Amino acid sequence: MTAGTAPVVIRAAPRASRGLWRDAFRRLLRNGPAVLGLVFILIFVVGAVLAPLIAPYDPAFGNLSLSKQGPTAAHLFGTDLLGRDELSRVLYGARISLIVGVVAVLFGLVFGVTVGAVAGGLGGKVDTVLMRVTDVLLAIPGILLAIGIVAWLGHGQIQIMLAVGISYAPIFARLLRGSLLALREADFVTAARSEGATPVRILLRHLMPNALTPLIVQATLAMATAIIDVAGLGFLGLGPGDPRVAEWGEMLTDSARFLQNAPYLILFPGAAIVISAIGFNLLGDGLREAIDPRLKR
Repeated sequence: MTAGTAPVVIRAAPRASRGLWRDAFRRLLRNGPAVLGLVFILIFVVGAVLAPLIAPYDPAFGNLSLSKQGPTAAHLFGTDLLGRDELSRVLYGARISLIVGVVAVLFGLVFGVTVGAVAGGLGGKVDTVLMRVTDVLLAIPGILLAIGIVAWLGHGQIQIMLAVGISYAPIFARLLRGSLLALREADFVTAARSEGATPVRILLRHLMPNALTPLIVQATLAMATAIIDVAGLGFLGLGPGDPRVAEWGEMLTDSARFLQNAPYLILFPGAAIVISAIGFNLLGDGLREAIDPRLKR
């Protein structure tokens, strides 16, 4: 280098930031069990959405001459007591489980987030009162709480959605409140206070975006148990109430007495419940590993 020549500084090209969610999505796709769970869920969703197109028969139409017929080429899953096609009823039952499960979890998420945000954001006596009510609800097993609500409100899909959603709301409220309390003394929150940000602005702009990640994971896991709870209510006779509606839990109830001579009637709706629940559990575990930076490999 000659005198008077400015030194040449070579800098490495900056690595583009992929963002938290894009990075989490790529890590999720590298997680084998999570991808398997996603495949199960996609099968579940496609079957529910396309049921009117791919179901071979009308789920409410029966032929008594074909009562309790085993699996054949014409009826791959066999027929039930009234001669209705089991495959068609399983596909249409997926629609009930999908709609009721998703709406129930969303309702519980909205209600729980509202309670948890108010309790964790305001604190004081409001926090104490709301958390004591939440503790009372958490002390009651979720399925028993749902049974009580459905028995009080009556049969119907809306009643089931409300019942299952209310049973999950305390879990979401507790989880969000704990996350907010852990973040209230963080450096970025202290900096926002020093700049004169109001408590509401701090809650909505700083605390909530950083506290919602665990709720996303919990909501995915709750979908699995929501499907089981909906089927459980149907099995106990608290389902939609219309015998023409195909619902997995009620299909199990109708088939329980034929377990010895027609086990396929329980096998297929039971397998649908298990596969869909496993799918959401695997996806929820994969999301937890993908989003939590402490688990980053």
